[in-house]
Amino acid sequence: MRALQASALAVCGLIASACGGTGSGGAAAGQAAPATVVEQAPAKRTPAKQAPPDAKPLEGKVVVIDPGHNGGNYRDPKAVNRQVNVLTKWKPCDTTGTETNSGYTEAAFTWDVSQRLVKVLEDRGAKVKLTRTGNNGVGPCITQRAAIGNKAEADAAISIHGDGSAPGNHGFHIIMPKKINGPVDKVVGASSKLGIDVRNAYAKGTGIPYSNYIGRNALDYRNDLGGLNLSTVPKIFIECGNMRNAGDAAKMKDPKFRQKAAVALANGLQQYLKA
Repeated sequence: MRALQASALAVCGLIASACGGTGSGGAAAGQAAPATVVEQAPAKRTPAKQAPPDAKPLEGKVVVIDPGHNGGNYRDPKAVNRQVNVLTKWKPCDTTGTETNSGYTEAAFTWDVSQRLVKVLEDRGAKVKLTRTGNNGVGPCITQRAAIGNKAEADAAISIHGDGSAPGNHGFHIIMPKKINGPVDKVVGASSKLGIDVRNAYAKGTGIPYSNYIGRNALDYRNDLGGLNLSTVPKIFIECGNMRNAGDAAKMKDPKFRQKAAVALANGLQQYLKA
């Protein structure tokens, strides 16, 4: 009896096994076996595209900076006083420029501001060219200064100066070209736009007021400057302040102010170039 029961149990075990029964850990009798899980290969991940770095605002723009005069001009009066044709008249090749009552020269001021301006503009992506390479030489002539901007096919050119007016006069002004039936005629309108943008930015960035002695709202139009008359690219002059005025001179001698001036000029140029 016990042997028979054992056999019967063995047979039932075989039947259960054949019907899908399992031992410990398996599905209970009468339940379907779990579906076979098919492992899928992990999906290929496409590397995330990195956003390109922001383009610099003046990328691809060419700016010519003309630091007025030169520190060595006083050493060669013959070369500096040589007469050149500026189309509306004959003028000296260049001048020594002015200076403050304490002897800080216009040439030194314009060179320093120009160097600072180069750095700001290059940091913003512009290609920058100067009309002179230092502050110990002579010239170049006003005609050559215009030619440098023309050859570079500048998108904008700026000549940086400090005025030497009467001590009671103060403030800055922008000088822009007039039509003269010459090469500058085609860029007179663009030069005016450049001048207004630079004027606005310079006033905002430096706190120097508009000139109280020349121009209207710091804007002056002239037809006797070779650097403008001979330009075929948009170009302006800026008289950054009156170096003979005590208040203006104190600012212009201060390196912190000169840095502010450079940044303000860069902002004005950028406003024009991005418009």
